[in-house]
Amino acid sequence: MSDENNNGAAAPDAQAGVRLQVLTQYIRDLSFENAVAQKGLPAGDVQPEISVQVSLDARKRPTEHQYEVISKFRVQSTNAGDKAPLFLCELDYGGIFHVEGVPEDQLHPFLMIECPRMLFPFVRRIVSDMTRDGGFPPFNMDPIDFVALYRQEIARRMQAERPADQPLS
Repeated sequence: MSDENNNGAAAPDAQAGVRLQVLTQYIRDLSFENAVAQKGLPAGDVQPEISVQVSLDARKRPTEHQYEVISKFRVQSTNAGDKAPLFLCELDYGGIFHVEGVPEDQLHPFLMIECPRMLFPFVRRIVSDMTRDGGFPPFNMDPIDFVALYRQEIARRMQAERPADQPLS
């Protein structure tokens, strides 16, 4: 069975020519600070609050069709009662990808969504191991919606570029 458009020509399959390959992945930077070990337990009950901040960066490499994608995670835990820090884990995790067949106008979202999505299980494992090895229960990050994260970043950039006297709509 063949897909054809109205003039009888074969319809292009957008996904048929896309090639994505992870060439390598690596820890670029890793830091874990255990404030409890340094300063002792906070007074009273400890009720940890954990916040996760994520930022992404992608750049073309000198080799044709190769891109480096860096996911930066900042996982911070504080005590809910007195906001005393418990731990801080910072991880920059990178991957080198071979990407072909993605139209130029779709390349940026592809790199900022699909590539971090492929790296995320490894990041999750590293953060879990670091928190456990740091003396805390393992922290298993919830899955991240990289599409929503990308859209938020685009909206933030558009807002930053908008002149201050221009209305929102």
